[in-house]
Amino acid sequence: MNHLSTLQQVTNALLENNKNDASKILKESYPFIPSTKIKRSYTQFQSLEVFIKDGFIDRYSGAKLVYPSVLYAISDALPEQFPMGGGRSNSHSAHWELFPTVDHLYPVSRGGQDNMENWMTTSMTNNLAKSSATLEEINWKLYPAGNAGSWDGLCSWYLEYHKEHPYIADMKNNKGWHKALIKKYT
Repeated sequence: MNHLSTLQQVTNALLENNKNDASKILKESYPFIPSTKIKRSYTQFQSLEVFIKDGFIDRYSGAKLVYPSVLYAISDALPEQFPMGGGRSNSHSAHWELFPTVDHLYPVSRGGQDNMENWMTTSMTNNLAKSSATLEEINWKLYPAGNAGSWDGLCSWYLEYHKEHPYIADMKNNKGWHKALIKKYT
């Protein structure tokens, strides 16, 4: 039975002032399942490992994503053309569309595990859009992982750029991402 059909049965029972039947229908066909409080905890290094595992591909759209340090470097070099910070309205849209983040394929709030097998790369935009829904609920599909050997999210560009601009490693929001990348590739 689909959820809409269940709610129609519930509303019909309520219209007949039959709360007991309405309650029974909900309990059997569309029960309330309280979310589980599980702390989500992954480091920037673990996030980088997920991005590499997925080939810097947004697993919900198939789009290529860019390593965060690259976006920070561009923003530093071109702050007026590529602003970052102060929320979505004050940041260039690339910081939402191309910035990778880790999402739980099966939401933790719905019983999914907080582990590498359940971690997927997605953009900030898609992470916000998906929220705590399952892919089936929002009619999305899971795209295959890419290959970090053919698309590395511009990590190799960042490492080259850093050689000439070493100060970017110490930028406030970039420190952790920079350390993760250096740890991975040294």
